[in-house]
Amino acid sequence: MTRDREADQMPRDATLRGPKARALMPDYLRLIALFGIVVVNVQYIAFSSLNGFTPPAGEPMRDMVTLWLVNGLALLKTYGLFSFMFGVGLGFLMASAERRGLPFNHLYRNRMIGLLILGIAHGCLFFPGDILVIYAVTGTILYRFRHWPVARLVKVGGALLVVQIVIALPLLVATPEVPADFLAIEQAALADGRFLDAAIFRSVSFAFTFPFLVMTQGFSALGWFCLGLASVKSGMIDDADHPLWARARRLCLVPGVGLSLIGAALWLWGPTPAGVALTVVAAPLATIGYLGLIALISRPPGPIMSRALAAGGSSLSIYLGQSILLSGIFAAYGLDLWSSVGLMTATLIAILVTVLLIVGLAFWRMWFRLGPFEWVLRRITYTGAQARPA
Repeated sequence: MTRDREADQMPRDATLRGPKARALMPDYLRLIALFGIVVVNVQYIAFSSLNGFTPPAGEPMRDMVTLWLVNGLALLKTYGLFSFMFGVGLGFLMASAERRGLPFNHLYRNRMIGLLILGIAHGCLFFPGDILVIYAVTGTILYRFRHWPVARLVKVGGALLVVQIVIALPLLVATPEVPADFLAIEQAALADGRFLDAAIFRSVSFAFTFPFLVMTQGFSALGWFCLGLASVKSGMIDDADHPLWARARRLCLVPGVGLSLIGAALWLWGPTPAGVALTVVAAPLATIGYLGLIALISRPPGPIMSRALAAGGSSLSIYLGQSILLSGIFAAYGLDLWSSVGLMTATLIAILVTVLLIVGLAFWRMWFRLGPFEWVLRRITYTGAQARPA
């Protein structure tokens, strides 16, 4: 894979600086984050959109344990990993544009427009919890930070993570009363309706969900953007052996994951407000620990892992493919499994779908240098871009 080709992967959007060999840590990070995201998202694709917040009483213990593990190990953490990679992508895209003599402002504007278009289509047709629109909106703010020094990016990024905790806690702790009419409409659209019925319901849900997602994830997304960009500017993303990654593992991994698992247990088995609060507060700590752990395992892969990492480079196609396939599996217009299987089964289905997508993309990339949605985003990004005169 050439470095310019890597510029079209999402969220790794551009190339490494200079003549260095390609860093492995972003490849591993993307692949791991894809599995974390899908086990969280399937809760809101396979069941009522409120199941993740207020699971119905009487669920089998295997499903409650599954939800505990998903909330404790993945919820609010894997979105952080993806957001971190978005900031990394900005740094890479800047280097690529400079090397090729292309106007970065033009490329970046087009890239955000492309993410916005894909995100709106994704949110309205397949999954109202889409993150691409949030990335497009907050990414326009990140553009203003692109020339900041590392120290400022780290300070602002950390401050935004704290701000997010303060804002998100009251929103997540307060469980809203859901009108019975809403649940009836949801049932009719997803369990009994056609694709058009589901798309209309998802479009309306997306319109109402998006402001909530911005308030509960927008500030942290921008914070992780800043930290990802700082990792490029400092050279940390290129160096999996950097001492700060070891420090992240040592200081953050066990406390962050441990507190998050305790919070997820309290969330399910009470007291719920304390559990939600602890889960939210521990999420950034666990995410930093995960980054340190991913750095530890980011070593030259064998042939099978190399294929998987290359396919994971088409993470935009896999992310969108997860929602497209899972919505078809669970909605009435597909296999009609909505609310018909347990959470553990749904989670295993989501993992299997992701594995199949990775295998499929591995074969696809044997003939095509970009994933299908990466190709679309590239076409939008480079539309009208011309090299600056020497």
